[in-house]
Amino acid sequence: MTTTTTGPRRTGPGRAARRGRLAALVRGRPDDPRWARPALLAVLTITAALYTIGLSRNGWANDFYAAAVQAGTKSWKAFFFGSFDASNFITVDKTPGSLWVMELAARAFGLNSWSLLLPQAAEGVASAALLYATVRRWHGPAAGLIAAGAAALTPVAALMFRYDNPDALLVLLMTGAAYATARAIESGRTRWLVLTGGLLGFAFLTKMLQGFLVVPAFALAYLVAGPPRLGRRLWQLLAGAAALVAGAGWWVAIVELTPAADRPYIGGSTTNSVLQLALGYNGLGRLDGNETGSVGFGGGAGPRFAGSAGLARLFAGDMGGQVSWLLPAALIALAAMAWVSWRAARTDRVRAAALLWGGWLLVTGGVFSFMAGIIHPYYTVALVPPIGALTGIGAVLLWRERDRSWARLTLAGATLVTAAWGYVLLDRTPGWLPWLRGLVVVTGALAAALVLAAPALARRTAPVPPPGRVRLGALAALAVPLALVSALAGPAAYSLGTAATAHTGALPSAGPAVASFGGPGGGGPGGTGPGGARMAGGGTARGGTGAAGGPPGQSPGGTSGMPPGGATGAQRLPAARGQAGGAGGPRGLGGDTHVAAALTRLLRGGAAGYRAAAATVGSESAAPLQLASGDPVMAIGGFNGTDGAPTLAEFQRLVATGAIHYFLGTNQASFGGGSGGAEQITAWVRAHFTAETVGGVIVYDLTRAR
Repeated sequence: MTTTTTGPRRTGPGRAARRGRLAALVRGRPDDPRWARPALLAVLTITAALYTIGLSRNGWANDFYAAAVQAGTKSWKAFFFGSFDASNFITVDKTPGSLWVMELAARAFGLNSWSLLLPQAAEGVASAALLYATVRRWHGPAAGLIAAGAAALTPVAALMFRYDNPDALLVLLMTGAAYATARAIESGRTRWLVLTGGLLGFAFLTKMLQGFLVVPAFALAYLVAGPPRLGRRLWQLLAGAAALVAGAGWWVAIVELTPAADRPYIGGSTTNSVLQLALGYNGLGRLDGNETGSVGFGGGAGPRFAGSAGLARLFAGDMGGQVSWLLPAALIALAAMAWVSWRAARTDRVRAAALLWGGWLLVTGGVFSFMAGIIHPYYTVALVPPIGALTGIGAVLLWRERDRSWARLTLAGATLVTAAWGYVLLDRTPGWLPWLRGLVVVTGALAAALVLAAPALARRTAPVPPPGRVRLGALAALAVPLALVSALAGPAAYSLGTAATAHTGALPSAGPAVASFGGPGGGGPGGTGPGGARMAGGGTARGGTGAAGGPPGQSPGGTSGMPPGGATGAQRLPAARGQAGGAGGPRGLGGDTHVAAALTRLLRGGAAGYRAAAATVGSESAAPLQLASGDPVMAIGGFNGTDGAPTLAEFQRLVATGAIHYFLGTNQASFGGGSGGAEQITAWVRAHFTAETVGGVIVYDLTRAR
């Protein structure tokens, strides 16, 4: 009988190295406190949970972008150009950077609600981690944790990092550029500025000129605080600018040099040009209101969705609850940072941080406040990183100087102002968690009182301090958790409510309903949003008549167009009078993705052999149809039916060559249901083809002329 003995288990260098890396991940940097890394992991875990739990309740979220993602999974040409449909008739009215991320996920895992929205949630967690890393480098882990936590709990962040609009990727890229700029200021190395430029170039490919709003702040921060001599700093900034142009320009150049006949029409433009779109409707037109293009308005005549322009816009009804909870604290912190660093050396890190984050906040916030064109409340997600960073840096800076009277007064004042503003925001919805207003005010007042009373507490609990200095009593430390509760309870409640509510359509909004869609001083057409006052939680709440579950394209309730976990919309916009079609047509602007099963069967059965199964006016009308059927649907006139593609002659040629099977009269009501070429095409179809009703929608078979 043979006995085998097993010796002690050997641990090779590879296993030891892996254990060392895991331990380092948990412990963090050697110079950090022991609590820093576990606290960071906790913040990121909570952020991930907030952005992912129940994610599928948003369904396709914004049908417009979801349909473009679907097209990109079926055609690499549509992927590259950002086409709305797989047949490449027209593009979306934005550059396609954010679509690329979602389309790669959908190609890998199939198109569904999770593959569509999970990339944005991941971008949100990555943004919080990058914000922590950037702030922590100069101001310590406590400042980084406050910055990341405050940013993650901002209501508009909880909305947009669960949505398929481009803003999530835009915020990640700008935060990454801020990190690269901070590294450049530390090291003076050109490569970090080149990385900054490359990231901001890709930000342009995500949401055009909005990605460039941070450029002045980042450039000024390096120009003032970069370590090399002035001449070298200027050359380095030129290298960063070259990287920015290259990062944005390669795609623009390819599109502009591609013959118009070989690519889709550039949606939102009036000249079939990306440059015209970037500088016009999505650029300078947003500033002066002359937005002739996608929505067909000019001379500042377009609707406003975020109140009147002015200094108060970010605090008014539409935007206040989205982002402004800590905005007063951030501005106070910026002033304190400027005061502390007034006489400091050129390369002082506090001044550099004030220029970096304060410049981001002031420039972007100023543009949002005064732009005369279309602006939506969710745009304010671009202000989340600088508000979080300034709040975290200012809180730690003032707390470290709390034995000085000016710092105590400033810290106590910021705490009281934040509590008071939180009360005002919560009081705009007095029936929603009414006890929360009292909690915010009481904890804020106690925290401010403890900060102000710190010297007296120190004299009672400690020996006589050295001349000119005081030691604070341990009781004063209670001010920290009390201040955090006061500052974050309101936005955290808004964020939890936002995550627990289904949001769909092109006009999402975080938090409970405020007095009116437009808020003080503004609003949508007629003073309310589409369909009247917006639903609690913003956007359009689903429920009522909807059915949950089912595969993409068909839900158990007999309706189609929803991904797993979605529900059919109960809210509908009224039909546009004087247009072909009528009630019953799917309209994505208000978040309605309802498509009758009979209509879905008709489109699927009639798609074979055609370039497009159907055509209809406007991408927002075409999107639910395309998502439901899985086949290309031509969006006549682009986003809102006002683009110049196709012309009547072009449409007639497509019909004559058998490229389009059906025309659907599902025109939008929000902005008039199309104009120009779209009106001519609609009139021509009505005059030459016979209408029938399928699933509540008027359908014209373009293969059967009268």
